[in-house]
Amino acid sequence: CSSDLVHQTIFITNKSFAENIAFGINKQEIDLERVKKSAKYANLDSFIESFQDGYRHKIYENGKNLSGGQRQRIGIARAMYKRSKILIFDEATSSLDKNTELSVISSLNKINEDITIIMISHRIETLYDCDKVFEIKNGKLINIYKGNQIKKI
Repeated sequence: CSSDLVHQTIFITNKSFAENIAFGINKQEIDLERVKKSAKYANLDSFIESFQDGYRHKIYENGKNLSGGQRQRIGIARAMYKRSKILIFDEATSSLDKNTELSVISSLNKINEDITIIMISHRIETLYDCDKVFEIKNGKLINIYKGNQIKKI
């Protein structure tokens, strides 16, 4: 079973959007349709397609020409491209504005594949659609909720 961790800070190379999403895959072996699908899940597709050269558009080293939210969405798209069965989001949407975050989470909820997503977040709204929410304080499990019960926390 494969897993992937999406951090707050995403490593970006001085290569194209496609190469950054399919990170570690030989350029000639990149499945562009899979890259596009992954970008769509991460709510990044329309941004990438706004560039004349789209998915071939080169990103500056460390993503200097991208916002923090755009870099995070590349990390999410990268995880989706890998088709991991377990995704761990460690504050992976913290740099996104509220509307973009909700759009990304809504898109992830529509995935028809058998994927387990573990989200670590300080923003409680991020967890509304989760099946289970574990509230931890001072290293101790305080409560377990269903996502639709979170408003009680």
